[in-house]
Amino acid sequence: MSGLLVSLQDAVVQGVLWGVMVLGVYITYKLLDIADLTVDGSFAMGGCVCAVMILNFHVDPWIALGAATIAGIAAGGVTGLLHTIFEIPAILAGILTQIGLWSINLRIMGGKSNVPLLKTDTIMSKFVAVTGLSKQASAMVIGIGVAIIMIALLYWFFGTEIGSAMRATGNNQAMIRAQGVNTNWTKLLALAISNGLVGLSGGLVCQSQKYADIGMGTGAIVIGLAAIVIGDVLMGKLRSFGSKLTSAVVGSVIYFVIRAVVLRMGMDANDMKLLSAVIVAVALCVPVMANKWRIRKAYTEGGE
Repeated sequence: MSGLLVSLQDAVVQGVLWGVMVLGVYITYKLLDIADLTVDGSFAMGGCVCAVMILNFHVDPWIALGAATIAGIAAGGVTGLLHTIFEIPAILAGILTQIGLWSINLRIMGGKSNVPLLKTDTIMSKFVAVTGLSKQASAMVIGIGVAIIMIALLYWFFGTEIGSAMRATGNNQAMIRAQGVNTNWTKLLALAISNGLVGLSGGLVCQSQKYADIGMGTGAIVIGLAAIVIGDVLMGKLRSFGSKLTSAVVGSVIYFVIRAVVLRMGMDANDMKLLSAVIVAVALCVPVMANKWRIRKAYTEGGE
């Protein structure tokens, strides 16, 4: 039983830290209707930049976290430029950037596939030293704090004129363009902000697990989509924008808890990607099938 509790605690910590990444995916997937595959590369890039800044340049872990965010913004900017300036379809632009980031991330880490931070201070270890909390508790407090700050900032930003224009771009691009808004600029900005959050999340996860790995972002887009769908199902009745952002983080926590429980039940860890795909597929299919059933039922009753 204690082993299960430890697993669940780890899952909640990971869910909160990855939840910042899910917020980034939410911007592109829900607001722009783009499944941006850049996140697999920009998540790893955030972790790689963060680890190298701390280990090789001995910068403060918080500054390294800022560098990871900037790296993510740059990655999203490249995808945005490919999509808006060169008119490459968004999904293909994301794939191209993701592929390129694999080599760039290896370059950042000096050709190594893994950079450990075992003997260096991170924001988690410093928080432990100051508060006396456990590593898990410290990571959870920091993760929740960062998530709350990001949700508050996004809520404020998307209430501004440019933020509202970005949301309108996803709802009706032709209409907002007719209002004189440059939709290429709003798309570029959304992709940059989205991947900035992804890079920030990568830096947080890197400092939590005390290493950066070239493959740490593999499947991030699937995790993000699964978390968004789960959060939407659980909190779909809440209509405010703030609650929608919160549901993304909650969905991330639930997703990692589900993973932890399934692994404790004896599922092979190599099958986790399949489980993630099944969760996303089921969560996307069930609402559609339920709606079709309601329509069919209403039609049958009306016919009688």
